[in-house]
Amino acid sequence: MTIDADLKTMAQAKNFAALTTLMPDGQPQTQLMWVHADDDHVIINTETGRQKFANITVDPRVTVTVFDATNPYRYVEARGRVAETVTGDEARAGIDELAQKFTGADYANPIGTERVILRIAVDKVHKNGV
Repeated sequence: MTIDADLKTMAQAKNFAALTTLMPDGQPQTQLMWVHADDDHVIINTETGRQKFANITVDPRVTVTVFDATNPYRYVEARGRVAETVTGDEARAGIDELAQKFTGADYANPIGTERVILRIAVDKVHKNGV
């Protein structure tokens, strides 16, 4: 399913997103993330050793809120689920692409565990100021 055009535009720009996953006890966990999108999914890149990845393997439901870097009152919230995970060379290349977008250089931080792309299928969108 093609994602909302405003969501895609915001996620493809140099805007940060808040990713919310559910901990095993049901508590929400939110982190600021680099974000991207293709025609069908919101895209997040993380590591397999992170709590957010453990959370989505138990419950794939997530919320991603992309904030306009120039006006944080302008945002798009996407509720959905992680529909696919991708590891290996594609995920490693993906973090370099995101780093180029946000910092202008390849990803410089040490990688503790394997990189993983989360492809998020969007079920519902809420917009503010868009």
